[in-house]
Formats: sequence, C-alpha cells, structure tokens
Amino acid sequence: MRRPLFVLFLLIIIAACTKSEDTIKIGVAAPFTGSIAKMGSDFKNGIVIAIEEWNSKGGIGGKKIEALFEDDANDPKQAVSVANKLVNSGVVAVIGHFTSSCSMAASEVYHRAEVVMINASSTNPQLTQRGYKNIFRICGRDDLQGRVAAEFALKELKAKRVAILHDKTTYGQGLAEEFKKNIHPTAQIVYYGGITLGEKDFKPVLTTIKQHNPEVLYFGGLYPEGGLIIKQSRELGADYVFLSGDALSDVKFVEIAGQKASEGTFITFNPDTQSSPSAKGFLENYRKSFGEPGPYSIYAYDAANILFKALSEAKDIRGAALADKIRATEFKGSLSSYRFDEKGDVIHMPYVIWKVTGGIFKEHWRP
Repeated sequence: MRRPLFVLFLLIIIAACTKSEDTIKIGVAAPFTGSIAKMGSDFKNGIVIAIEEWNSKGGIGGKKIEALFEDDANDPKQAVSVANKLVNSGVVAVIGHFTSSCSMAASEVYHRAEVVMINASSTNPQLTQRGYKNIFRICGRDDLQGRVAAEFALKELKAKRVAILHDKTTYGQGLAEEFKKNIHPTAQIVYYGGITLGEKDFKPVLTTIKQHNPEVLYFGGLYPEGGLIIKQSRELGADYVFLSGDALSDVKFVEIAGQKASEGTFITFNPDTQSSPSAKGFLENYRKSFGEPGPYSIYAYDAANILFKALSEAKDIRGAALADKIRATEFKGSLSSYRFDEKGDVIHMPYVIWKVTGGIFKEHWRP
C-alpha cells in the first residue's frame, strides 16, 4: 500500500510543478463583496477580457496567464491580508486595489516584497508620492481632480458659499482637502466636516449644512453614501448644487439617489470613451460578455494589457526588472497612450465635468 501512495503523492507534486511552470500568476484585488461590490465586479470583468484575449493567442512566452482574484471588501485591514496572500502565492504582479484606502495599505506589502502593483482606480496622490519604484497608476490624481472641480464651481457655478462633506477615508477626505485647497479663499467655506462610511441617515448633518445656506455642497466619498446624501438633501428642501468626484460615476448612484434627486448633479471624471475609436473593440467585447461596462472597467482592461505587454518583453518578469520595463515603455491602450513618470503616475490623464441629465451621466464641461 505504501508504494502506490508514494507514487500518487509524487504525481501530484509533478502535476503541481508542471502547472506552475506552464502559467504566469498575477493577482487581482478589489471589493467583490460589500457596498461597492459592483465596482469591483466591473473592474474584474475588464481584466478577465484582457486575460482571455492574451491566452487565446498563446499567453505570454507560451505560458497561460492565471489570475488569482482576491476580495478586499474595501477594508484596508483585509487589503493587507489579501496582499500578503497574493505575495505568498507567488504572483509576479498585482492589478488593484480599487479604493485609495486599500491601495495605500496593500502597497506597503508589495513594496517590501518587490512585487509590481499597477493601479487603475485609486486617485489619492500619496499612493505614488512615497518613491516606491514598483507602484504604478494609470488613472488621474485627486490634486488635479479637486482643482478642476473648484475651477468649475467658481467659473461656471459662480459659487460664493460652499459646504464640504467627506467620508473620512483616504480617498474621500483627500479629495475634499484638494477641493478645499483650490476653492478657498475665493469662495467662503461655510461648513467642513465628515460622515462615517456605511451610515444611512445623514439628515442631522444635512440640516446643519442647510442652515449655513451654501450654494454648492461638495462631497468626497463613494456612491452609496453620495446617493443617500443628495436624496436626503432634497427631502429636506435643500436646493444647493451637488458636486462630487469620480467615485459617484456609477449608475448605482442614480439608483440610490433616485432620478429626480440626482438630476443636475455634477461630478469630475475622465473624458467620455464611448465615441473613441480605440475603445470600440473593448466596449463591444465587454457588452457581449457582461453588459454595460462600469466606469473603471476599461481602466482595468488597459492596466492588464500594460502589465501583459511588459511581461512579454521584460528580460526578467519579477521585481525591479519588470518595474524598469514598465517605466521605460510607452503603451498603446484603449483609452490613450500611457507613459509613466518617475513617481509611477501616468503622464497625462485629464479630468472633465459630467452632469446627470435624465438619469444618465453626460460629459458637460472641460477646463
């Protein structure tokens, strides 16, 4: 009995080693459960399309791409656990995380392990300000996003009295601070404060804000809270303009707020990709497989393709060699061409203003 068991055990080891040798493992981390699970799912789907396209053509150097999908639930502590798990699983790189809070926490793990991280959706400037050579970001930054929002509020909305609310997260508070920095002292800030992520009843703080009579309420945070805030604002009879950032750019925001309350809401996000010739193929493939893409699906797709192209061309697919290859190469993506600066930020990613009109986000204003 011992000899057959030994042979079986040996065959299992050989099979595992063979599988490992025939694949290139990457990590994908995002919130697949919780209040913004839709954004995590949309993010994942973009990467799945890129993997299928590469694997159908033979993968990378004859090896199939194998993705390990891990749920960080938009919780920084869980993001650290996920990062350690992915590193210990032997991934060569990670695409993610989704929110700035999780990305900041997890990037410390990837930095120590010298595992490349390509981020497609975290906009807090600090992510790339720490001098970590293995951290890259293909989306824009909140210092630009906050500046564009403030410019719009001052030039187009003619705002003189502004209230600012944030969700106390790395992303939300950071974005609110950037907006505050750029609108003061031209406009008077009549209220500045925070709410707690996951809360449902914002009427007490909104009542206080209404008493200060702002012309604009700026919110730094995510769509679950943002939708409730504008809905409850209108229920209280507040008529201020509601202005926010890219994390409200999902159809879920309109669903939560209701079409009537969300009408006329303004957000900052990147320019419309629907009519872009370079995005056409991705959009068609996504809709065929998953339906309508989320706001960051195409960014996740481009991040995956940047990583796979670098892996296919790098002399060494791990650590500093891979990071150097990414930094030295210009990549053609579905959104645009990407080139990274020394910090790991993409060199050009503009922001524009979008407006909810008839329950749909439409590009409204460019600075």
